[in-house]
Order: sequence, then C-alpha cells, then structure tokens
Amino acid sequence: MTKPDDSSLDPDERRAVEERARRLLDRASAWGVFPTPINDIVAAARLKVAPTSIFDLEGIAAFLKNKAADTANNLKSALSKIFGIYDSDESVIHIDDSVGETKQNFLKLHETGHHELPTHRKIFKFFQDCNQTLAPDVADQFEREANNFARFAMFQGDGYADQARDLPLEIKSPMRLAKDFGASQYASAREFARTNHRACVVYVLEPVEFAQGDGFRAQVRRIEPSPSFRSQFGKPTCTTITPGHFLGKIIPIGRRMSRPTTVALTDLNGQRHEAIAEAFDTKRNILILLYPKAALSKINIILPAGFKASA
Repeated sequence: MTKPDDSSLDPDERRAVEERARRLLDRASAWGVFPTPINDIVAAARLKVAPTSIFDLEGIAAFLKNKAADTANNLKSALSKIFGIYDSDESVIHIDDSVGETKQNFLKLHETGHHELPTHRKIFKFFQDCNQTLAPDVADQFEREANNFARFAMFQGDGYADQARDLPLEIKSPMRLAKDFGASQYASAREFARTNHRACVVYVLEPVEFAQGDGFRAQVRRIEPSPSFRSQFGKPTCTTITPGHFLGKIIPIGRRMSRPTTVALTDLNGQRHEAIAEAFDTKRNILILLYPKAALSKINIILPAGFKASA
C-alpha cells in the first residue's frame, strides 16, 4: 500500500512555509553552499541539536523525567514511529542517530521547521506544557508543513530544479544531485520528478520480497510524477510490482542498477508511447525513473524579457 500524502499544501499555505524557510536560508547565508549547510541553518534558527540521542531507554528516561505524565506517555507510544523530536521548552531538537546521515539532515530541517513556523512553536509549547494532545488533522497538517519547510531548505528553493534542468534525464542524475545537496537518494529522486520540466515519473518501492506464485513482489511506497507527466499520463495508481507488471523486468534483482529498458505507456487519450525505465536499488528502497522517449528530445528555449523577433 502506498504511503499517505506527506507534503501537499494549498498554494497559500505553501508560500507561507517557503517564505519562512527562505528567511532562514538568508540568515544562515546558505544559498549556493554545497552540500546544503544543515548545521549552519539549525544554528541560524537558534536551535541546538542534542549531543546524545534520546532514542534509547536511558535517554528516554532522562528526557521524560521532568515532563508531565501525559506528555511522557504520548511520547513513549510514538517513539516507535518517529525519528526526531522538537522540544520547544529548551529550543532543542533530538534526532535518532541510528538512521543514516542524509536522513538525519532532513530530520534536522523538519524539526527546525516546527520551530521556525510561528503557529507550530506556539502550539507545540502549549501542548507540551499541558495534558492535552494535538488533534490528528492538525498534527497531519503540521507534519506536511514541516516537510515542505525541510524540502525547501534542503534543496535551496529552486536551486535543485535549476541544476536538474541541465542534467540528462536518467537515474544517475538524481543520484548525483543527492550528493551535491547532502540529501538522501530517496528525497533527491522525488524532488527530481516533482520539479522536472520534462515528462517523467519516479516510483519508490519497498525492498523486494520473494513470494510463492508471484516469484517476487515489491510494494509501491510512493509515486512522484512531474507536472507534465501528470497532465499527459495521469498519476499511476499501482500498489505492487510483480514480474507480470510492465515494470517487473526493470527490478534490479541481484544487482544495484538495471539498464534503461523500453516499455510502453498509454496516455490519457488512449495513445501508446514508447518509454524508457531504469532502476536503482538503494538497499532501503528501489527507485524507478520512467519517462516517454519524446521527453529526451524536447528542447526548452527561454527568451529574455522584452525579446522581439525580427523578420
């Protein structure tokens, strides 16, 4: 089953979140610095990252010692599902250091988003100081806002899309940009598709499981189409990839990458197109990049403001 939406906001909400992230990048002098200087951004927010992880029994006990009983119980029940905590009382963020460095980078920015967004900071402090809990719909909204804050800061606004525009339409491009920005390959692949001016889509799959009858099965975690892919082909809705699926032959079993392979795509008008698919196994997920062959030959020409053609 695909994961629930973790990032969509209406345009006004998104602009407000991005403006806060933009101001923080200004304060941190982070624009054009690669990889994105996560620690400088956190410091510019006047936050500290806890020097030791609380994500172990001793750390949890120490953190909860001075917290209200209900807050402690809520946190205990949630710890199996989260990797970062924002403590508004102390202006400290706690990050699970058992996850990879690039995941920690995103978590730091996510928790910084809770701190930098005024409504989040105010309400987090209120709920951490009383015995009430945040309503699920409000919590979901806050998480999507913090994700967008982290995404904007990590990829420096349009900085990622600007660099991706000049790179080939191939799976190695988001892998390269992941290193440039200090992001995970998972986050980079999603950003590559969702901001790309060409028609393409990224499938994020869970690791392959071998299943009797199917041979193998890979659950679809997320699907990220570019705007032009969505308008031409719609957003794919498949939830599982098996050998019989049109992308089944792309799954790299026993190797890290699969070669670009021709497949068929049908657009929203019922017209068939030749397309290319290729995949990379990150060991945590399998990333598939799919794009119509026509996208390889598209050339975008940007004319300067006021340009007039002469006969």
